[in-house]
Amino acid sequence: MSLPITTTETPDLAREDAVFRKVVRRIVPFLILCYVVSYLDRVNVGFAKLQMSDDLGFSEAAFGLGAGLFFIGYFLFEVPSNLLLQRIGARVWIARIMISWGLVSALFVFVTNETMFYALRFLLGAAEAGFYPGVILYCTYWFPSHRRARVIAMFMSAIPVAGIFGNPLSGWIMDRFQGVHGWQGWQWMFLFEALPAVVVGVITLLYLDNSVRSAKWLTDEEKSIVERAVAADAAHQTVHGRVWEAFREPKVWLMSVIYFCFVMGQYALTFWMPTFVKSTGIKGGLAVGLLSAVPFLAALVAMNLFGRSADKRRERRWHLVIPSLMGAVGFTLAASWTGSTALSLVALAVAAAGVLTCAPLFWSLPTGFLGGAAAAAGIAAINSVGNLAGFVSPYMIGALKDATGSTSIPMYVLAFALVIGAGAVLTTKKQAVNR
Repeated sequence: MSLPITTTETPDLAREDAVFRKVVRRIVPFLILCYVVSYLDRVNVGFAKLQMSDDLGFSEAAFGLGAGLFFIGYFLFEVPSNLLLQRIGARVWIARIMISWGLVSALFVFVTNETMFYALRFLLGAAEAGFYPGVILYCTYWFPSHRRARVIAMFMSAIPVAGIFGNPLSGWIMDRFQGVHGWQGWQWMFLFEALPAVVVGVITLLYLDNSVRSAKWLTDEEKSIVERAVAADAAHQTVHGRVWEAFREPKVWLMSVIYFCFVMGQYALTFWMPTFVKSTGIKGGLAVGLLSAVPFLAALVAMNLFGRSADKRRERRWHLVIPSLMGAVGFTLAASWTGSTALSLVALAVAAAGVLTCAPLFWSLPTGFLGGAAAAAGIAAINSVGNLAGFVSPYMIGALKDATGSTSIPMYVLAFALVIGAGAVLTTKKQAVNR
């Protein structure tokens, strides 16, 4: 067995890089799988809408309200969930989250009215609360800040991956199973796409490690290298210790505002992308699904390129501002090009590449100054407040679409929110976030 490296030694950078590559290979692909399953169950309601609204008589505003109520449950239970994850351990708690949201998601096959739809969306949010911020917190156990942007970008590649594969899959299920055994296509979609969450949740109990020290797949030397890198990074954190310190920190609330603006754009895309594409004249669930995947392909490339660049240059602010403004430009162009499917897809690709790049890069900011119990509470607080935009955004789009009959005005509102987010990023101090 290799002897641990003492704290006075400095490991060769090539050796350290090799160890962290091993950690990435072990942890990140599995977390991506979990998030693909999570995101698919969270946003497949956007595809269900193509049939569900007509079958059940939902208005655009009613659908938007139901889609957004997920985030009210998410908001209320996220901080307690993240604190429990820190106390109980990531392995058990992430498994619990996945199994419970899979079971709730399957219950959507029984929705017959708006009240049931609203209740289950709220319960789905409560069940899933803590997963995303829990993974962000979990990454701080394994990676120092200068390696984290790339890792989180890889993890959040799950969002475009869910769109690339999930949208065509959802469209195919709805077309293929429409009317089978008396069920509508959207009912079969909810059932089939809920099952992986339960299965992967059980696998999580067997696969995930709570900490570096408990990882049997690392040698003692490798554990020491990782622990020392994380400890050195933690020395730069200015807010740590007690839970309530996070809530008294003004920077936490600034981060919440920034993230709120970015999430406005993110969930506009993921909930309404099928509707945006269908509004250009496309017919058929599978065709809508395939075309809806195009903007997510652009996002997959952009978010990983920006993540690598941010870590290489150890620069955070402009790597956030530029994609945020890209998203604003994309939404503005999409609002102007609604008459052309090809031009609309180009605009939505620019919007998706910008908006979906913002989220993984954003988390390098708050995790750079939050540590200890304050990190668990602060990350969850920022994510829960920011994700209230997941309630505001779909409801706003639905209400404005009902009122005006157009998707253009909501897109202008989304562009304005992203510009505000970019401006707020520039108010942060460069020295505090560029590491």
